[in-house]
Amino acid sequence: MTAAPESRQAGERHVAADRLLTLPNLLSVLRLLGVPLFLWLMLGPHADVWAIVVLGLSGITDWADGWLARKLNQLSDFGAMLDPLADRLYILATLLGLVLRHVIPWWLAVAIVGRDVILGGGLWLLKRHGWGPPEVHYLGKAATFCLLYAFPLLLIGAHHGTVPDIARPIAWAFTIWGTALYLWAGAVYFGQIVRLVRRTQ
Repeated sequence: MTAAPESRQAGERHVAADRLLTLPNLLSVLRLLGVPLFLWLMLGPHADVWAIVVLGLSGITDWADGWLARKLNQLSDFGAMLDPLADRLYILATLLGLVLRHVIPWWLAVAIVGRDVILGGGLWLLKRHGWGPPEVHYLGKAATFCLLYAFPLLLIGAHHGTVPDIARPIAWAFTIWGTALYLWAGAVYFGQIVRLVRRTQ
């Protein structure tokens, strides 16, 4: 994972910063609108099946907006900002719902959210020193993949029956592995942020 100064990065990426009304961006906005719906389904009527459907559709549109952006040559800075934002909001909403439903311990949610808070401060520091955000590392992608698989399985495992009993250990395997990768990726990002900031001092 590498980063470059904003001026150089803008020249290399060939991304049209002024593209807003594109099909990929529309899908990303729809993903964002699904976050409050997902959280309400979890905490209001406890409609876990529909909550999982919303989460699944989010995963499908997450893949589709990236594929369409490349296929239709509709890459944009706005889309590059929306995509990870939607991922983080779904993770945050799911963690909140799972904690309030007593499915996972609060400290697990704090560890995952705390990592994003620390990195958010690091990104702000990078910007102050003239650097753009670093590219997403494969560890971060793998961690997000594991967590987004773990969450629906945790919801299924919160119930009783044969299927929940099967889903529960698989869910916790994804959760533990995903959290470990998430924190590991955070440490990698933070180390790179520190090195980049030191270059400009």
